[in-house]
Amino acid sequence: SAEGAGFKHRFWLAAGRKVGIARDARHKRRATGGKQKPYRKKRKYELGRQPANTKLGAKRVRTVRVRGGNQKFGVLRLDAGNFSWGSEAITRKSRILDVVYNASNNELVRTQTLVKSAIIQVDSTPFRQWYEQHYG
Repeated sequence: SAEGAGFKHRFWLAAGRKVGIARDARHKRRATGGKQKPYRKKRKYELGRQPANTKLGAKRVRTVRVRGGNQKFGVLRLDAGNFSWGSEAITRKSRILDVVYNASNNELVRTQTLVKSAIIQVDSTPFRQWYEQHYG
């Protein structure tokens, strides 16, 4: 039928489109709720990248060349970090032992993924040493 051929044609156009992660607002609707027609292709400056999904483990960093020849560092694995003890106002480098809880997704706990707002368990030794030396 004619309708079926039209559907196939539309699907073929969608399949032939340039696919990638973009940080543009052109795919969204207008404030009035109307659809926006695509008036251009994706641009290099609208580029987005895959998330690093930093896991717990021996440090592994990947560099990416970005705009202006600069570099961004994507941390794939991490085993230590800079942590603060808020009530005592001290900061020490400490090992990360475990991902305990994540409010956004339980799978991030199971896969030991380090993200912002994740509850993690750290090695208390640097803080204990400071406490004993400071309060004696």
